[in-house]
Amino acid sequence: MEFTKKFLRAKSPCADGFRWFSRHVEDGTGYQEALDTLVNAGRVEDACWLLAQFGPTNAVLAVDALEAEAIVFAGTVEVRGSIDVATVIQAGRSIRAGGGLRAGSGIVAGEGIRVAGSIIVSQGTLQAGGDVRADWGVEVEGDITCAGDLRAAWDVVCHGKLQLKGGAFVGQDLIVHGPVECDKGLRVGGHLTGADSLRTGHGIVVGGAIAGVAHLEAGWGIKAGESIHTQGAIKAGESLCAGGEICAGPGYGVYAGLNVQQQTWEASAQVWSRERPEGLRSGMWLGASPLHP
Repeated sequence: MEFTKKFLRAKSPCADGFRWFSRHVEDGTGYQEALDTLVNAGRVEDACWLLAQFGPTNAVLAVDALEAEAIVFAGTVEVRGSIDVATVIQAGRSIRAGGGLRAGSGIVAGEGIRVAGSIIVSQGTLQAGGDVRADWGVEVEGDITCAGDLRAAWDVVCHGKLQLKGGAFVGQDLIVHGPVECDKGLRVGGHLTGADSLRTGHGIVVGGAIAGVAHLEAGWGIKAGESIHTQGAIKAGESLCAGGEICAGPGYGVYAGLNVQQQTWEASAQVWSRERPEGLRSGMWLGASPLHP
């Protein structure tokens, strides 16, 4: 793909950006060359805008290690070692690293992200059009938005909103300061700690405790190895199970079996906890879980 002023004008760029581009990028310049020119001039936002307008390519950037102020690449970024970017890394397709992936203000991939180390965003967001997988942990100062699954062997810490079209599989603790929207299931090996509402389309399985969440809602069942404490309501489409207590916030209820018929509660809306939950509005409490005497 080659750029001309007429070709660019058809995308309705801002006046300042178009003037700069006209002065510094010659007609006939290649797509990636144009992106590199913008990035090298410090116009990273313009480069990201250009990539969003014209889409990805099948090009591959394959290097041993990558350290830069910013990277905007229209294809796939493949690095045998680690990636360390001071501001933004954005790829039209996938980002893959044999080590860790660190960025100062944003990581964006049109497809998936796969790293053998940790993913860290110091002050921005993480966004992927496919799965995100880290063999270590994930820590993001802003939001995490993923069109597939989020998988991490260690902790996941999100200081903003966590929004997943797939599910989440976290080996250790999951800590989220913003709302959580997960279209599929959520599985956490350690504790789940929140500060806002959490909703999943499928089930929730947590090895430790669930705490701090505002409202907790799952389309299927909810199971925690320790206690479940929320600030608001607890709603499960099927059964509820905790090794300790199940406690909703003051004045809020606990609901099991919301997505099944009442006559099936004995099998599909069981509530297992050390004590009968105060404010249990639906479901059948059966006592302490046999798995957690």
